This record gives sequence, structure tokens and C-alpha cells, in this order.
Amino acid sequence: MAKHLTQAQVLDKLQKYCIYQDRCHTEVRTKLLQLQVYGDELEEVMSKLIEDGFLNEERYAIAYASGKFRINHWGKRKIMLGLKSKHISDYCIQKALQKIDQKEYNETIVNLIQKKAASLSELDDFHKNQRVFQYIWGKGYTYEDILPFINTPSTPC
Repeated sequence: MAKHLTQAQVLDKLQKYCIYQDRCHTEVRTKLLQLQVYGDELEEVMSKLIEDGFLNEERYAIAYASGKFRINHWGKRKIMLGLKSKHISDYCIQKALQKIDQKEYNETIVNLIQKKAASLSELDDFHKNQRVFQYIWGKGYTYEDILPFINTPSTPC
């Protein structure tokens, strides 16, 4: 059983936790519950972290969307679902998705299509297009995002 921490100690731990990387409210709430902080004390710590700028849902959503897009090459649909699973507000989700540059987004789709198509050289065109589409769809891109780039001169599948 963990020893009971003072509110100052809990606040210090959570500030360090939030400084290490941006956190969403759900992650911080879970951490507080792990530290056996409940009720009004939990809400006071959450309020203090928000007030002092350690916890910011919009900043978290933008960082999450940017990272998942640039590093994992996720599409907006998958990013949106990931943020919703963390109970991020629709407003913050829309703000985060708007920060993704559309030109870069389209270039990523083209690159993903080209890489996947190159790895499927033994298939006929129909099956290759089908597999490429499934792959890109699984990355979180919508039909409307993918369709303009499948089987075009710049991205021959």
C-alpha cells in the first residue's frame, strides 16, 4: 500500500509528469487515482495543473495529432478516433485536425500509396489497388482522401 502524499507532493509529482510530455485530462486523472488521490483533492490538483498551464487539452490534442500524423502517418479519421478515446472535446479535435497541412497530408497519402504498391509487385492491378486501398484505409484516411490518388499517373499502382 502506497504511503499517503501531501497535496504539495502530489502536485509536484504531477507537474513533473506533465512536463515530461503533454498529457490529457484522462491520463492525469488516472495517475492521480494511482497515487490514491480522490474526490475534492483530485479536483483541486487538476484545477491547479490547468490554472498553471501544465495541463491544456487543446495543446495536447495538437501535439497528439501532429505526432501521429508525422511519425505514424495516421490519417485524420484515425487521429480523431484516438483523441475521442481519450475523451478530448470535439472543439479541440477539430482545432488539432485543422493544424495538419493539407498539402503535406496529400503528399503523405501519395508516398504511402507508392511504398505499398512497390511492395506488391507480384499482384495484378485490380488486387494491387485493392490491397493498397485497404492499407491506406487502415491508416485512417477516408475514401475521399484516397480516391484522387489511386491509379493516377503520379501514383501508378
